[in-house]
Amino acid sequence: MQKREAKHILDKLWQRGKDFLGVENAILGGAMTWVSEPQLVAAISNAGGFGIIASGSMSASILLKVIDETKEKTSKPFGVNLITLHPDIEALVDVCCEKKMQHVFLAGGLPPAWAIKKLKEAGSKVICFAPALVLAKKFHRQGVDALILEGMEAGGHIGPVSVNVLAQEILPEMAKKLPIFIAGGIGRGEVIVNFLKMGAAGCQLGTRFVCSTECTAHENFKKAFIRGNSRDAVPSVQLDARFPVIPVRALKNKASDEFMKQQYEAIKKVESGALELKEAQMIIEHFWGGALRKAVVDGDIENGSIMAGQSVGLVKKIQPVQEIIDELLDQAICYIEKEIA
Repeated sequence: MQKREAKHILDKLWQRGKDFLGVENAILGGAMTWVSEPQLVAAISNAGGFGIIASGSMSASILLKVIDETKEKTSKPFGVNLITLHPDIEALVDVCCEKKMQHVFLAGGLPPAWAIKKLKEAGSKVICFAPALVLAKKFHRQGVDALILEGMEAGGHIGPVSVNVLAQEILPEMAKKLPIFIAGGIGRGEVIVNFLKMGAAGCQLGTRFVCSTECTAHENFKKAFIRGNSRDAVPSVQLDARFPVIPVRALKNKASDEFMKQQYEAIKKVESGALELKEAQMIIEHFWGGALRKAVVDGDIENGSIMAGQSVGLVKKIQPVQEIIDELLDQAICYIEKEIA
């Protein structure tokens, strides 16, 4: 009886998120380049969550095929994540409009107003990442349908603020105005419940889904996650203020040291006049794209980038996606049960 009541409380807590996404559980699978591809995205959606395609490495034609492939694997809702700094962002937006994607996530910089407008006119719900209250308010004024608050605990490209601080800053003021999802360092159901109680509509997890049986990442990549501890997932260091490189959180390895060398060499070339500042910045940024593919696809976990959030220490084994989501739900329900006992 208590378990049924706890499940009812959980459903009520994230009902807004469930309705917004059209899913059984307001758990989003974070978009991870080279990882969040059709098999994993469909598995998350089929398990009652919400899968998101990561299009960061894709051309428009590839994204078109990937959306179709994902639709073949699931009839459930899923979304597409677009990197706003992508050189072909306009073509990628057009693909999402053409395929009538119901949910489109705009990440990696300030989303252009034209992209928000075009997607909304095509019938898409637009979700943006808000790293500060002032931006959350701006996106709301622009008509964005929902927000994600992603903390520095996350893997890959990160902002400077902890998710706990972002939640305290933004949820009290904005949660009643639009659905807000929390991301970064989330690995257990208990913490999901607490963010829901603060006003969140749901939570997004990435690192936890890497070690799923449906994830196509190389076995070496997955094993690195299982061996990794929270303190092993560290952000990259910026050497020079003239090169405002967005920090990347990954497991420390040879690639971490190589990135420092890349920055140093780029700085030297700019100072000697061999490179323009913007060219040097692009060389530094492109390092991560190639290094990530080396690790995820080729399994080179020494010279590749093992992008992982600090919740990597909670990943202990490879499990089916359904089992991972069921485990998160059990943890959340048991936590609520103890509170109402």
